[in-house]
Amino acid sequence: MQNARLDHVLVGRESGIYRMAYREWGEPGNPRVIVCAHGLTRNGRDFELLAEALAADFRVVAPDVLGRGESDWLRDPMGYQLPLYVQDMLVLIARLQVQELYWFGTSMGGLIGMLLAAMPGTPLRRLLLNDVGPVLTAAALARIGQYVGMTPPLPTREAAEQYIRAISAPFGPHSEAEWARLCDVMLKADGSGWRLNYDAGIAVPFRQGVTGEDVDLWPYYERIACPVLLTRGSQSDLLSAEVACAMSERGPRAQWIDFDGVGHAPTFLHADQIAVAAAFFRTA
Repeated sequence: MQNARLDHVLVGRESGIYRMAYREWGEPGNPRVIVCAHGLTRNGRDFELLAEALAADFRVVAPDVLGRGESDWLRDPMGYQLPLYVQDMLVLIARLQVQELYWFGTSMGGLIGMLLAAMPGTPLRRLLLNDVGPVLTAAALARIGQYVGMTPPLPTREAAEQYIRAISAPFGPHSEAEWARLCDVMLKADGSGWRLNYDAGIAVPFRQGVTGEDVDLWPYYERIACPVLLTRGSQSDLLSAEVACAMSERGPRAQWIDFDGVGHAPTFLHADQIAVAAAFFRTA
């Protein structure tokens, strides 16, 4: 197992300057770079196994988006919004000193990648969208809104793990070791027991954006010119099969792969899932 290098970059908001942490695997000078961006309440450690599998061929970088993991929390939670995350990632890309790169994005991380890929002059040359697309269903957003930032007291590690398993049930079947890894990524000890490893303030703009209607981002998706691989849990409530099919026919015409027995979202802890991502990036 290769240890990750932990570093940070400074990013700005009206409320101040903040440290955004990121982990890096592989040869630091390798010009072949993959940035892996996590989901709403997760952090960059989600990609440890994937990064270790790719580190011989790529420099793999996984940021903790502000408010998660080792990154700073914002003084004003209204700064937790997609357009500002895109700006943060452009700062990170400038730090990496590369002219082009590949992007792996799960859920929120995929939305960030989609917006970046749609921009004129984008440095993205390949994009893997993990269980997210240009339509976000109202039902899934409502489900996520029921738990994000609403964590009950977690006095013991056992109680904390049970809670994570409950809210993460759509991830699908995992071994005990895999559940332990997922919990390690998400849990942090505090004075009264355990807490989830993110700022509950991320829920403020998220809930304001939940209107009871699907979110439509087709204009962004259709501007993407690079190759796109779409991976989806076959039981996903965030990305319907109908939208996935349309993504394979519109815009960049994504290659589409479903993982059976999984909802939102595939974790890429399983060898078959990792192999799909590795093949997409290695055959560039």
